[in-house]
Amino acid sequence: MPDNPILDTGERRPKEAVCIDTKRIFDSCVSKDCLEDLRVTFFSRSQHLIDEAVTIKTRDCCIEEVSIDVEEVPFNRGFYSVDITFYFKLCFDTYAAPCTTPQVAIGFAQFNKKCILYGSDGDVKVFVSNPCSEELDCPVAPRYTNPAAKVQAVDPVILSTEICDCCDCNVSICTSFPKSILNAVEDTMPSCGASKAILVTLGLFSIVQMERDVQILVPAFDYCLPDKECCCNTSNPCETFKKIDFPVNEFFPVDREGGGCRPCKDEKSDDSEAEGE
Repeated sequence: MPDNPILDTGERRPKEAVCIDTKRIFDSCVSKDCLEDLRVTFFSRSQHLIDEAVTIKTRDCCIEEVSIDVEEVPFNRGFYSVDITFYFKLCFDTYAAPCTTPQVAIGFAQFNKKCILYGSDGDVKVFVSNPCSEELDCPVAPRYTNPAAKVQAVDPVILSTEICDCCDCNVSICTSFPKSILNAVEDTMPSCGASKAILVTLGLFSIVQMERDVQILVPAFDYCLPDKECCCNTSNPCETFKKIDFPVNEFFPVDREGGGCRPCKDEKSDDSEAEGE
């Protein structure tokens, strides 16, 4: 066993202290953005459905792509600016006449945001071996230890949808999208002569983290060996189905007010009353 310091956690004693190479979060921030009046970009077919529709309903909105750019902040060593561009995909149900089957129009919108986070210093170069390229003198280019930005976000909440004439819309339209979005769209012809425009207001929750590769000493208890055997018996599907619990919460809403622990503020107020007595 290596001669490393051993930590005692009480019930279970680690075997040794090991050094691991992982990512450490040096700085992070949380955002709650209200994106007002985002102009939705439609391609030829979808724009035609929007122009001919008498009623439009927003079906859903999802984050299709996120572009992240990290640059060092001048004269402020260790800090980095993170430029983030969100690309949203929106689906609309368009009705050409009342009581008709809706046609789906797909559009895209984008939102830019910027934040400054601390990412520490590090100017070393990292070289990694690559067995697949042993015939090359320099198999892998050096990787610099600049921090990496990580963005976590949930699909936005659709707060409102507004239809207006293109001549009355003062919001500029986005004309450039990543290739991954263009490759997923069947019709990429630009819309010309559009008469209607769609403005949406979205609520976006996101977390931005600044990470860097570091070596950390951690206590090791043992290797992670699973203690559960794989269930491979699929000869009788009904027996397998009987072992699945009934999804009660899918049919009945959970009562969060009744039962369970009381809020912390109630406990504090009770304690203060007890001290007063």
